[in-house]
Amino acid sequence: MVKNKINEELEEEPEEELEKEEPKERELEEGVVEERFYTIPLRRAWIAPVKKRSPRAIKIIKTFMNKHMKPEELVLDTEVNEEVWRRGIEKPPRKIRVRAARDTEGVVTVFLAKED
Repeated sequence: MVKNKINEELEEEPEEELEKEEPKERELEEGVVEERFYTIPLRRAWIAPVKKRSPRAIKIIKTFMNKHMKPEELVLDTEVNEEVWRRGIEKPPRKIRVRAARDTEGVVTVFLAKED
């Protein structure tokens, strides 16, 4: 009987975690006014010294989004940051595909575009 209770508790926990993640994504989707997909070239980051390439790639992404979306505030999703830093400071990607979503307050959030 003790084993059954433990198994039931273990089975219930992952479902609760999934339910917590879904409403967050729904909240972001409800307030979206405009959504655009961009492929941002990061080749200029490779001109920088080896130990400054990934930080420069992040700056390039921010300047690109400021130029194209003209946001009140810009927010980069953690997935975008992790993708740039995935191979370390010396080797950022040559280009990155992102999805930019503007909400009703003018805040632009940059997400990593999902590969279909």
